[in-house]
This record gives sequence, structure tokens and C-alpha cells, in this order.
Amino acid sequence: MTQTRAARRITVLATLLVALLAGLLTPGRAAAASLQEVTGFGSNPGALRMFRYVPDGLPAGRPVVVAMHGCTQNASGYGTGSGWTQLADRWGFSVVLPQQQSANNGSSCFNWFQSGDMARGQGETASVAQMVDRQLADAGGDGSRVYVTGLSAGGAMTAVMMAAYPEKFKAGGIVAGLPYGCAQAAGSPYVCMYVGATQTPDQWGDRVRAARPGYTGPWPTLVAFQGTADYTVKPVNMTDLVKQWADVHGTDQSADVSDTVAGYPHQVFRDSGGNTAVETYSITGMGHGQPVDPGSGAEQCGSAGAYILDVDLCAAYRMGRAWGLGG
Repeated sequence: MTQTRAARRITVLATLLVALLAGLLTPGRAAAASLQEVTGFGSNPGALRMFRYVPDGLPAGRPVVVAMHGCTQNASGYGTGSGWTQLADRWGFSVVLPQQQSANNGSSCFNWFQSGDMARGQGETASVAQMVDRQLADAGGDGSRVYVTGLSAGGAMTAVMMAAYPEKFKAGGIVAGLPYGCAQAAGSPYVCMYVGATQTPDQWGDRVRAARPGYTGPWPTLVAFQGTADYTVKPVNMTDLVKQWADVHGTDQSADVSDTVAGYPHQVFRDSGGNTAVETYSITGMGHGQPVDPGSGAEQCGSAGAYILDVDLCAAYRMGRAWGLGG
């Protein structure tokens, strides 16, 4: 072996040794957080399961988002598919993911239509409220920045939580959901879903006010999404959500902003102080499901699947921006 070839070999070995030492001495990237089940979070009168997603290293004082799945779904699939866990890592907040049990509902739907599960201090409503309290205590979360959202039956349960526990939630996001008290107003949950209920804005608002008698604090604001081709929860239900929550906020029924976002009709209803009370997105041609826009772009999130539909608009992102989660 010539002196030149020996020198080259020594150089290569030295380079490999340096690389090996660098790999051993440099701290690796922390493993991604995972969904965790929480037990013993309260008396749990609704017999629900509690899951949560907390990004690694999340500091105290961060917001909490409660995200509720639709029928036939579960906490893990909805948390990932909707994009909420992705956004939690990106923006720094924790996610509470209630999960229905088949013993309560054979289709794993939240029981938004049953009187024992939609009243303050009772059933599934009380269970979700207990989950919020547990998460705030465990994570040191910001109690003034708690939000609730859901798809379909989870969206209807979102309206229940906003009505029954308005002091706990700053805002709500309802996707393909229904107004509070709709099943009672229509006489049946199916009539409510497929036809709608005949109520004036004041009658809709009275149903919410009756859920929390004597409440004088601020009511949660609302962001709602609805597909125009949804034959499971008819679009009239988003119209009725606007009537209900605009009335609760003392806002008229005329939109202050009517434009398009990502090509879809978008409206904003503001209160007398100029603050957004209700915001809606009508997703043209979309069926029953959660709008997502898979990808790594700044406005993208979610992953398509059953009842999670790729329409180039991520509902979770739009809600998060409306709520100030993204800075």
C-alpha cells in the first residue's frame, strides 16, 4: 500500500469515527406524543371514556380543545383524521377526546337527543364537563381558553355543552351538527336530522337560555360547517344553528360579511360591539362529514377517511384561527 492510499484510508476512518461519535453524543428528537386514556376523572354519570393528547413539553397555561367524534367513529380516529392532534403539535394546546361506548349507543353516537344526557349535571353532558375539569387540573390549562367541537352527533353534543356549560367554553365549532333542543322541537331526532324543526330565532334561543337558567355571563361563540349535499343532517340545521346562537348573542339574522374562503360561501354575524358571534362555512357539494385538507401546508390539516372528507379546506384549521389558537 502506498503512503497516499494509507493516508486516504486513515482520513475515511477518522470521518466515520467522528460521525459515529456525533450520533452517540447528540440528543435525539423527542418521540411524538401519543393518545392516552384517563380513568377516574369523576363520577362519569354518562359512562363515557376519556382520552387526551398532550404534545411533549407543553407548558402550563395553554388552551384546551374538546373534540367529539361522530357516529361509528372513535376518539383516536377522529383526533387524527380531523387534524386536531396535528394542530395541537403545531400550535401548542392539548386535546380532550371523549369516546362513546357501544353499551350507551349501538352506533357509538353521543346521545345528544336524550333528555338525561343533554342537561347540566346529568349523563354524558356532566361526564364531558368532568373531563374538562380533569384536563385543566392535570395540564395546568388556561380555563379561559377552552373550546369544544365535534362532528355530526359530536357536533350536536357540542351545542349541548355550549348551552349547558357556557361558563366552561369560550367558543364552539359544529360540523354537520344540530341546534340545541332540536329533537324536542321536532318531536324526533330523525325529523330534526332529515327535515329540521320549525322554530323562530327567539324560540331557538329560549331553548339555550333554559339550559342554564339565570346565567348572565358571556355565551360561547360559534363556528359552523355544513355540506350542501349532506343527506344525513340536512343543511337547514346550520341555518337553525345561526338562528339559535345569533339570538343568544342578541345579533340580528343578517350576515355582516358574505364572501368565499377556499371557494366556499362564508358568512360572519357580528354583535352590537362588532365582535364575531357566529361564523359559517357552506361546503358546496360535500356530503356528510368533516372537511379536511391533507398536507403539510400552513393552512392544511387532517387525513381523509370515513366521514372525513378531503375538500381542500380544513375545518379544524379554520376554527383554530378563529379562536386565536394559531397566534
